[in-house]
Amino acid sequence: MRGKLLVAVCLLLASTAQSIHAQTRMGIELGSRPAPLALEAVDGGLVDLPIGSRPVLLEFWATWCAKCRALHPIMIAAHEEFGDRVSFYGIAVAVGQSPRRVRRHLDKHPLPFPMLWDSEGEAVRRFMAPVTSYIVILDAQGRVAYTGADTEQDVLGALRRIVGAPQSSEDS
Repeated sequence: MRGKLLVAVCLLLASTAQSIHAQTRMGIELGSRPAPLALEAVDGGLVDLPIGSRPVLLEFWATWCAKCRALHPIMIAAHEEFGDRVSFYGIAVAVGQSPRRVRRHLDKHPLPFPMLWDSEGEAVRRFMAPVTSYIVILDAQGRVAYTGADTEQDVLGALRRIVGAPQSSEDS
C-alpha cells in the first residue's frame, strides 16, 4: 500500500510540475526572432520597432488593466535605469479602448516612452500576447530573451541580465 501511495504522490507531483511548466511557457518562444514590425504611435505617425539593433522592451498594455497600472512604477524605474540602452515601447491593445482614450489616460499618467496603437492586433499575434501586462524583451540581436506577465515580474533583473548591467547591492 505504501508503495502505491508513493507512486501516486510522484505522479501527482510530476503532473503538477508539467502543468506549472506549461503555464509559465506563454507567449512567443524564447530565442525566437520576430519579423520587423511597424505600428502607429497613439500621437500619430508610423514607428518601426528597432528589432535587432539594440535591446527592445515591449509592454502590452490597456487603460483598463489593473495589472498594467501596478506595473507603471516598475516600468518608469526600468526606463530610468535602462532608457539610454534599451528601446522601450508600450503597445496599447485595441480591446475596449481607442487611441483617444489612450491619449487621455497618458495625459494623466504619463510614461517616458512611446505608446503604440495595435489597431489590427498584429503585434498581439506576432508576439503571441496572452494578456495585458505581458512584457517581451528582445536582446540586441533581435531574439526574444524574456517574456512575462502579471505584477510580480522582475523586469529590472531581466534587463540587467540581458543588457549586462551589474546587479545592485539591493538586489543581492
